Amino acid sequence: MSFETPLPPYNASDPHATFLNSSCFDLLLIEMVPLAYRTAEEGAATRNGESRTQQVDEEKQTEAVFQKLDGLGYRVGQGLVERFSRDRPRFTDTLDMIKFLCKDIWTLVFRKQIDNLKTNHRGVYVLTDNTFRPLTRMSMSSPTEALVEAQPFLWFPCGVVRGALASMGIDATVQAETVELPGATFQIKTITAKN
Repeated sequence: MSFETPLPPYNASDPHATFLNSSCFDLLLIEMVPLAYRTAEEGAATRNGESRTQQVDEEKQTEAVFQKLDGLGYRVGQGLVERFSRDRPRFTDTLDMIKFLCKDIWTLVFRKQIDNLKTNHRGVYVLTDNTFRPLTRMSMSSPTEALVEAQPFLWFPCGVVRGALASMGIDATVQAETVELPGATFQIKTITAKN
């Protein structure tokens, strides 16, 4: 899959050629959060036998939305690594895998590389994207409201990172935060197996 404009000559009838309009992808990412909230609300209401007008426990709803978005991202991350790492030599260490994530996978999904990668060489990696694409069009009346509203839009990318790393054999936890829009920071902590 490529976001680049195909150079002529290209064969549109080629079954292996896939083209994606980046605007459609941006709209999909924007709509995933409201859709996850609606499905979580409807699912909780039908499980409890309540009408849709009753308020669902906000904490449970937020957890359900997080699980849904993180799970979707996890599967997407796994699929991307399976497809785009098959022609590459096997990665030798964790840092090489993180670099592959920052350069190749991030470029496929968000059309730019991670701006900054930091590590303490003990299993903690901090990825910084100063102009995180899903947050670039976000605006609110106050900056604090925008930061709160932006948090759910980071759950899908967290899942993508976790899924990509899991597909490469790394168990990790991923947390994301934004301090100033449209920037985002992702913290990856690898989980070491205890013997």
